[in-house]
Amino acid sequence: MDKEFLRKVATTHSAEILPPYDTIMEAGGFDAIYAIAENLGGLTIYVPSSRTIFSKCLEKAARQEFTGNNYAALARKYGYTERHMRRVVGAS
Repeated sequence: MDKEFLRKVATTHSAEILPPYDTIMEAGGFDAIYAIAENLGGLTIYVPSSRTIFSKCLEKAARQEFTGNNYAALARKYGYTERHMRRVVGAS
């Protein structure tokens, strides 16, 4: 189906878009939901929380900010426990 025709119909009748796709369109626009449908349409997928998706990024950033004794500050900043922060930066 022609993307621009679909865009016009979807934006005109956006109240008819099925959940949770209506939320995705509201948050990211037509292009976001269209890209998801074109690339993943027909698949059954699990979408983890944003925290899980970006956990490795958060941990790398925390390691870069580690000064040798700022476990508690980093734990607060990144939303981890101090114990987990020690594991992230390589301390026991």
